[in-house]
Amino acid sequence: MIGTQIQGVAIAWEMYQITGEALALGFVGLAQAAPTMVLALPAGYLADRYSRKLILIVSLTGMTATSMALAFVSYTSGSVGLIYALLVLDATFVTLGRPAKSAILPQLVPRDVFPNAVAWNLNMMKLSWMAGPAIGGLVILWSVPLAFCLAAVGSTLCALLTASMSFSRRGSAGSEPPVRALVGGLKFIRDNRLVLSLMSIDMFAVLLGGAVYLLPIYAEDILKVGPQGFGWLRAAPAVGAFCMSLLIAHLPPMQRAGRNLLLAIAAFGVVTIVFGVSTNFWLSFAMLFLTGLFDSVSMVVRHTLIQLTTPDEMRGRVSAVSGVFISASNELGGLESGVVAHWFGPVVSVVSGGLGTIGVVVAMAVASPTLRNQGSLTEPDGSAEREGPES
Repeated sequence: MIGTQIQGVAIAWEMYQITGEALALGFVGLAQAAPTMVLALPAGYLADRYSRKLILIVSLTGMTATSMALAFVSYTSGSVGLIYALLVLDATFVTLGRPAKSAILPQLVPRDVFPNAVAWNLNMMKLSWMAGPAIGGLVILWSVPLAFCLAAVGSTLCALLTASMSFSRRGSAGSEPPVRALVGGLKFIRDNRLVLSLMSIDMFAVLLGGAVYLLPIYAEDILKVGPQGFGWLRAAPAVGAFCMSLLIAHLPPMQRAGRNLLLAIAAFGVVTIVFGVSTNFWLSFAMLFLTGLFDSVSMVVRHTLIQLTTPDEMRGRVSAVSGVFISASNELGGLESGVVAHWFGPVVSVVSGGLGTIGVVVAMAVASPTLRNQGSLTEPDGSAEREGPES
């Protein structure tokens, strides 16, 4: 994850330096979102059909290859089109491994401590998200190709560590007809009101809250802090998320998880608006810190409830659909931010996204009493688990 974050900093910075266009940063999001939307369901099927360990190793090996290719293109001043093509290929390998990775954790940890495990897992991830952008900001001062090489080292080490695991559990998708197994995740989510609500609210909030994709513009043109300041801005959300997830890990499981989720996403929208209008580096850093803090609450609640509600044999496919809802909306949020910034400026793009996020929370609070009334984080409401769709 550290290597992935370093690579993300390098791509965003180099793309803006080459093109000087906000729209180009938006197209980076599109290049990374397209494979998720196209390949998520097949990747989920593979995770429930074959060895999840093997799928992860193949995914990480492919990520290593694309990072090395990006380093070569950067070193030789290759075309922007080739960079986009490699981003699509890299996202393809990431999409292949994501459902398998998500499906493994619930099988390694007892149910009664699973929320705590999610929080600690998020701590490790956010530590990487703090270190990666900060390191990336320093590395690109010296050499952008080196940033891509460090990403390749990171994915290689992860592949070797994954290979050392003795875990190779498979799902039961092999016993179902292929077409039925492929769409099984979609059917499960359609029939599960709580999971559908969780995925929907996060999808729309992330789609509208893609301010991070405009950070090169804020660092270069608005805050005027250069590549090192850009790296710290990229790291700020992870610092906030780490602090909150560390606190959650030491507290008892939430008893009003639905309410906390809605309040956290609404607060995310508010601080995004403040960041959008800020021209002071430290205020901007603080607001990005708070976006990560509130997003951490959302991630712990969403991931815990989805995983505990989903049977093990379905986790790969449900995680794949979740990837479409969340990861694709994240990248498409970058496209949306880039397009709005291109036509109306970065401030309008960020502020309108924050306002839209607040609107989504209000709409979901009214439309989904299942989510609004969700109580304990460790015990999803039984009535929410297998409701059929409304007529």
